[in-house]
Amino acid sequence: MARRRHPERMTKRVLIVLTSHDDLGGVEKTGYYVPEAAHPWEIFRKAGFDVDVASVKGGEPPQDGYDPADPAQAAFVAAPEQRDTARVADVDGSRYDAVLYAGGHGTMWDFPDDPDVRRIGREVYERGGVVAAVCHGPSALVNLTLSNGSYLVAGKRVAAFTNAEEELRGVADVVPFLLADALTARGARHEPGDNWQAQVVVDGRLATGQNPASAAPLAERVVELLAERRV
Repeated sequence: MARRRHPERMTKRVLIVLTSHDDLGGVEKTGYYVPEAAHPWEIFRKAGFDVDVASVKGGEPPQDGYDPADPAQAAFVAAPEQRDTARVADVDGSRYDAVLYAGGHGTMWDFPDDPDVRRIGREVYERGGVVAAVCHGPSALVNLTLSNGSYLVAGKRVAAFTNAEEELRGVADVVPFLLADALTARGARHEPGDNWQAQVVVDGRLATGQNPASAAPLAERVVELLAERRV
């Protein structure tokens, strides 16, 4: 007798979370770093995923690093989901198979202490989903705790914007904290790669990337992780 096949759940759903903060310590304007959202958005859509976009305050979030000559960035910036993002407080994280926290210096101010930024990651992770973050996006992980009170990153290998890259960018004394140090203080094992080169670290269902060059390869790893996941 043939074994009955259990149908997989259909299309995977991914949420990209963006900052709403536009002030880099009074030095210059900032926001989310456009290629770190646009390239994963393109990769996820090409993989056949449903992709939603949210930001801390909702609406159209502030941008940084936008290159209109890049077709992926131009398409993302023009997309309705970028022009009118959902507010993270209104998002049910349990509806998603993965969440990606995109970077940009703005995240350093509004990601760590926003309860709904943390809640969404917890909801995704505790239902067996993938939590991903790139560049300064891992600032969302600094205070993200699971239902048992433990930090999600504790004991896990991670990548994130390095102290050296912050120094090279010239804002090590401007940002409210050094991201790599903050993650290490939460028990993470930070694994830096070469400055400005792609560095992606996957530890179970936690996937992180170091800098803008890591955004696309990180998204590809998320696609692979979701392909392996049965729901």
